[in-house]
Amino acid sequence: MEFFDLLSYSFFQNALLGSLFASIACGIIGSYVVIRRLVFISGGITHASLGGIGMGFYFGWNPILSAMIFSILSAFGIEWLSSRQGVREDSAIGSFWSLGMAVGIIYLKPGFAPNLSDYLFGNILTITKPDIIYLAVLSLVLIIVFLLFGRQILFAAFDPDFAKTRNLSVNLIKYAMMMGIAITIVLSIRLVGIVLLMSILTVPQMTANLFTSNFVKMILLSILIGFLGCLVGLFLSAVLDVPSGVFIIFTQIIVFLISRWIVKLIHKKQLIGSL
Repeated sequence: MEFFDLLSYSFFQNALLGSLFASIACGIIGSYVVIRRLVFISGGITHASLGGIGMGFYFGWNPILSAMIFSILSAFGIEWLSSRQGVREDSAIGSFWSLGMAVGIIYLKPGFAPNLSDYLFGNILTITKPDIIYLAVLSLVLIIVFLLFGRQILFAAFDPDFAKTRNLSVNLIKYAMMMGIAITIVLSIRLVGIVLLMSILTVPQMTANLFTSNFVKMILLSILIGFLGCLVGLFLSAVLDVPSGVFIIFTQIIVFLISRWIVKLIHKKQLIGSL
């Protein structure tokens, strides 16, 4: 089956749109996660979302909505414990990570989660139009927020004392960004699943960071790399009939390894040329 043949199918068109908007959202939030070194926090929030998914299936709620609420509360809990209660950040993350997984295991009984694999391992080929709309709105909101307040967000992230002298509410910004991370994670679960979700928030951004340290350029490049990985992953998953998340991550990691090899080769040539 050729790529252009797949474009005639509505499910594949939906998957492409979902991939585009997810790449934009994850490119923006993921760049913030990488430069702030919040990868472990993102992992904690991701796995805590399983508790919300389990409760959603058990009580008949929308599992994405319940996962979002659970993840946002977990993100706030991690920030509150680590900044206000003197608890080490890694301990706070581990607590909510374990809590979410435990709650999920309690409620995910046989018969209540018929399509649980889509949430654990991802299958963007099953994405629906409402999912696309949610991702599009999230992408638009993130673009507007970072266009209007990007400088203030970076000030609060890297120089909170200076941010306070500019009358910026550092705590409000931190909690808002934690909420943004949680929402992005939950709305992207259908892309690669809980198990692999940390990768799309970090691998494209790490690759982009090899070539630039400029935050805006890093976002744009990570969006491009993320979408490329989605395109290749979608095609291979449709042809081989396997979850799309696996090939999306494989592609992005291969791009990272090739990019790292290229950068090392360039640096080596520059070093030899300077001798």
